[in-house]
Amino acid sequence: QMCIRDSYSTEDYVLNPSQRVLVSTGIRIAIPLGYEGQTRPKSGLALNYGISICNSPGTIDSGYRGEVRVIVINHGNEEFKITSGMKIAQMIFNKVEEAEFEEVEELDDTKRGQGGFGSTGLD
Repeated sequence: QMCIRDSYSTEDYVLNPSQRVLVSTGIRIAIPLGYEGQTRPKSGLALNYGISICNSPGTIDSGYRGEVRVIVINHGNEEFKITSGMKIAQMIFNKVEEAEFEEVEELDDTKRGQGGFGSTGLD
């Protein structure tokens, strides 16, 4: 099950082209063990202004208890103003699997093997 929530800026910012800023959301959350939060860009801001999130998706793990802040970047050609109360990101909450990994000397063979970009025939 997935839950989506908009995130809003709590402060005013001005981003010049190619500039990034850490935007405060005022949100502090205790995500249950076995779940994670992700911050993702708003499609309208991306399409209309070139505004995105640097580390998209940004991960919020279940052990984090600080304020959720979002690294926003201006990929556009114009100055962009973020105002307090503006939607700046979406938060998605997903269940994550805990896994244990084992270090080995060799990996098993697969059909793809070491094939890189385009090796699956989906060029």
